[in-house]
Amino acid sequence: MRVVILGPPGSGKGTQAEKLSEKFGLKHLSVGDLLREAVANGTVLGKKAKPYMAKGELVPDPIILDLIKEYIDKYSDGFILDGFPRNLNQAKELDEYLKEHQKNLDIVLNIDVDENTVIERLKGRLVCPKCGRVYSVNSLSSSMVCPRCGAKLEHRMDDNEDTIRNRMRVYQKLTLPLIDYYKKRGLLHNISGKGSPDEVFERIVKLL
Repeated sequence: MRVVILGPPGSGKGTQAEKLSEKFGLKHLSVGDLLREAVANGTVLGKKAKPYMAKGELVPDPIILDLIKEYIDKYSDGFILDGFPRNLNQAKELDEYLKEHQKNLDIVLNIDVDENTVIERLKGRLVCPKCGRVYSVNSLSSSMVCPRCGAKLEHRMDDNEDTIRNRMRVYQKLTLPLIDYYKKRGLLHNISGKGSPDEVFERIVKLL
């Protein structure tokens, strides 16, 4: 099964992708995590992507496409794409690339969350730099360490209100047209992002 998860920053795409990965044995391909890893490791792609990420802007398509194709090749029979595609060009490139390999997408999930909820969620988000898990400040003890691996949790450099609002503007301009694109192809399913992660996940599983 090949799945794409759409939704604004803070909609819970990563959490839901991880849950789907665990339940169905699919590879979770988080483009954001792959980019942050490339930046942290100082790779050529990471150095190209870093200035855009620091300003909350979308990384240019050629960088993203070079990064994602390698992983799609490796896990072509079963993956969950989280954070890609983000615009029509990427979506069409993905379709063409899969078609060349006699593959196709099975379903596109769009997690719907309003902007004020996004801002509150992201301002209170902490990330483990070691294992990549994401947590809410309200869900943790005062120790602020990752329950999974014990590393000290951090705020992402792009999780401040000004950058979040800019990311939302970019999302609305470039990513929302994907909803129409996938709707016309009969692949799109809208999912309410309200409630706990488990409640959202239950809605998704009912579709699958």
